[in-house]
Amino acid sequence: MSEPRSAPTVGQVVLGRRLLDLRERAGLKREDAARVLRVAPATVRRMEMAEVALKIPYLQLLLKTYGVCDDEADAFVQLAEDANRPGWWQRFHDILPGWFSMYVSLEGAASLIRSYEPHFVPGVLQTEDYARGVLRSGAIGQTRPEDIERHVDLRMQRQELLTRKDAPRLWVVMDETVLRRRVGGPEVMRAQIDKLLEATKLPNVTLQVATFAGGPHPGTYGPFVLFRFAMPELPDMVYSEYLTGAVYLDARTEVATHLEVMDRMAAQAATAHRTKEILRDLRKEL
Repeated sequence: MSEPRSAPTVGQVVLGRRLLDLRERAGLKREDAARVLRVAPATVRRMEMAEVALKIPYLQLLLKTYGVCDDEADAFVQLAEDANRPGWWQRFHDILPGWFSMYVSLEGAASLIRSYEPHFVPGVLQTEDYARGVLRSGAIGQTRPEDIERHVDLRMQRQELLTRKDAPRLWVVMDETVLRRRVGGPEVMRAQIDKLLEATKLPNVTLQVATFAGGPHPGTYGPFVLFRFAMPELPDMVYSEYLTGAVYLDARTEVATHLEVMDRMAAQAATAHRTKEILRDLRKEL
């Protein structure tokens, strides 16, 4: 039986979708594929949905059944072997909930990340002390000192994606509440604002503040993140978090609604240039 794991890598998601497409192009149902493998149809569904790692012998049988030529099948198998390797974040499996493992995988593969945050500075832009203050508040339900330090370490390593060679574009809209809420005291907040100002110097980062003076906006229901990928097999996805978990949305209508809301918020929020002035002014107040 295929090996389960806490969350799929993006490579596994892409290959699962390709496998589904190949089966449908071959005119076969999941039941047909299941008979070839001598497994339940649910196993085929889990392979296609990236709920389990792709077992190479199963994959080879399916590719042959779907009429894939030897060269293409060999390349597919090589991609599967690469995709089955654990992501770097999986060494944090002891403190990382499965529903967030998928987020870290998507974050690392995205070409564009658009985020709305009404409560805290996004994790990829937090200082260590700010992150520690948020975590100590119990915001993620874990307050053991050793767990907190592991989470801080994870957040700091996630930030490396912003300066890597193929860095994604990060576009964040934060409510003014984020900057007014004191986390860890004045010194921590000054350092956090300094980090945000440094981030605005990166060519791939855009920050905007939705000010109190700007009035209500359509994103006040809660935080969400929109991912876009260079890989055509992956659609735009929306991540929305709640107290004990998260949902991942890829239905076109739902993604389109979130994209429209994000665009409206960006148009209503302070410009990137004005946001820098707001950050400098807030720092002086601390």
